[in-house]
Amino acid sequence: MKALISEKYGTPDTLKLDEVAKPRPEANQVLVKVHASSINYGNIALLTGQPFPVRLAFGLRKPKYRIPGGDMAGVVEAVGINVTKFRVGDKVYGDLSSSGWGAFAEYVVVDETALAIMPSNLLFTEAAGVPMAAITALQAIRNVGKVRAGQQILIHGGSGGVGTFAVQLAKAMGAHVTAVVSSRNVDLVKSLGADRVIDYQKEDFVNDGEAFDVIFGVNGAQSIFTYKRKLKKNGVFIHVGGETSQFYQILFMGPLVSIFGKKKFITFMQKANQRDLEFMKSLIEEGKVKTVVDRSYSLNEIPEAMRYFEEGHAQGKVIITMDT
Repeated sequence: MKALISEKYGTPDTLKLDEVAKPRPEANQVLVKVHASSINYGNIALLTGQPFPVRLAFGLRKPKYRIPGGDMAGVVEAVGINVTKFRVGDKVYGDLSSSGWGAFAEYVVVDETALAIMPSNLLFTEAAGVPMAAITALQAIRNVGKVRAGQQILIHGGSGGVGTFAVQLAKAMGAHVTAVVSSRNVDLVKSLGADRVIDYQKEDFVNDGEAFDVIFGVNGAQSIFTYKRKLKKNGVFIHVGGETSQFYQILFMGPLVSIFGKKKFITFMQKANQRDLEFMKSLIEEGKVKTVVDRSYSLNEIPEAMRYFEEGHAQGKVIITMDT
């Protein structure tokens, strides 16, 4: 089968398309013919080994996982003898980031706990954009932010993969949603249900005096102290993306600021979760959440897709199809 191979940390040009052996499922595993995948910030970290702390999980000197790719949507081709949840022919989707990665390939074997039946109203290319981005937004807003109906939530970076899901999920939870985006993304985020959309190229949202119960930082480079001013008493800032300098600031200063006050600053990473995938399936089939797809690339165009993603201007998800 064809697969994208990562042998060393570096730029997208270090990735190579190659022929490798088609895997076979073990007792608790499922063999899936992959139809589509997508790109997330985790893919960039696995490619570059940056920020440096990710190497503790991905490999200190070189990538631990030879075939990258976390998100996946496809069709079950074979199952191990102990598999009970899936049958040959099932359409499934999943997040493989806790199961050895490997989605940038024509086939992948994965433990059945990493998969769920994909939403019946989505194409493979749409379903592949859900797992990592949607679950990041869901777990951060629901589990960490504990967002409740009527609360004020600010989503800094509401137009990318995680941001578009965050806007929709916060609205589904009954929150009043304010999103910060660039001029070109205002209409998109309004269409997703945001109550207020701030164009940071035209408005000074930092000094407008408004405060929030939860701030969800998907993008941007604001100081931790700027966000502290924007939080209400007992408010929570959740960092999932943005400039590298902001990552280190939240990672090292966030706990200190949190100790000496009631406002909390948390760096968050999602955990693959089958039940959350099933929950997202229900929301999508009910029409409460949808995937926003920016553009698609074929398997051998992944280096180009990575470069586009790194520019930081994607509107929604960047999808990878298994065409070559």
